[in-house]
Amino acid sequence: MLVLGLETSCDETGVALYDSERGLLADALFSQIDLHRAYGGVVPELASRDHVKRMLPLIRQVLDEAGCVATDIDAIAYTAGPGLVGALLVGASCAQALAFAWDIPAIGVHHMEGHLLAPMLEPTPPTFPFVALLVSGGHTQLVRVDGIGQYQLLGESLDDAAGEAFDKTAKLMGLRYPGGPEIARLAELGIPGRFVFPRPMTDRPGLDFSFSGLKTFTLNTWQQCQNSGDDSEQSRRDVALAFQQAVVETLTIKCRRALKQTGLNSLVIAGGVSANRALRTSLEDMTAALKGNVFYARPAFCTDNGAMIAYAGCQRLLAGQHEDLAITVQARWPMEQLPAL
Repeated sequence: MLVLGLETSCDETGVALYDSERGLLADALFSQIDLHRAYGGVVPELASRDHVKRMLPLIRQVLDEAGCVATDIDAIAYTAGPGLVGALLVGASCAQALAFAWDIPAIGVHHMEGHLLAPMLEPTPPTFPFVALLVSGGHTQLVRVDGIGQYQLLGESLDDAAGEAFDKTAKLMGLRYPGGPEIARLAELGIPGRFVFPRPMTDRPGLDFSFSGLKTFTLNTWQQCQNSGDDSEQSRRDVALAFQQAVVETLTIKCRRALKQTGLNSLVIAGGVSANRALRTSLEDMTAALKGNVFYARPAFCTDNGAMIAYAGCQRLLAGQHEDLAITVQARWPMEQLPAL
């Protein structure tokens, strides 16, 4: 089965072609970072308009790269939520229109299920069951995964997600959008130990997260540096390193708890923050100490992309699932509501 995947949940337009027998044939992505940078964050209306502009050229591009034509496509998968409603509607309406025109089925895919399954596109994919850490701009969740659609929520962020905390902290420190990569870049040159930040909610049982207080702690520390006249670039690097270390260690502690609680030894990390090298190294060391394994997607597939949507959609289509012609999207959509395969 050859599936065309469309991703338009936020500020990146992703298109890919995935074949159930040959694997990923082609993928293309257009990021709107430069468009939104002037505003310090994503502007929903601008995001939607740019998806409209990019979608069809990207579809033509992946068809050309794969050496395919429209009549080769067996089905279309698109992101139906969660995400920005206007952006989601662009992908959903395009997918349903093409499915109607080409007389093929279409299926709406859960954005976070796409992220969760992205490591399946790698040469050595994980096997079920495993614990998944989903860390993106809008989500921080620990999930037990026994199969596609078999999800048990173990813990989640009670306020800011890890990715949000990275971006908001960077903005408070005067760094450019998107802030996550900027924090990571500065942290590489920071002096360890100069600042030590709290590891939120690690001193109590449970698997929930909270990063809002850490964001405030970081701002207060940076303001103290500025007030004392020590607002050098090195001080900015040191604060960034302390913040990143706190987030990474907090996530690592919770992942270790989740593995011990479930009795599993395989961990999957997915979502934009999973591209953070410090986080990957910490989780690799932790799982190795437990004689387990950690799996993640290549950096290009950690952020939003069409390949993960095409793959996730293909698995559900092969199981006989598909949508009617109604264009339906959901800004909020608990992953536990998905049917199991």
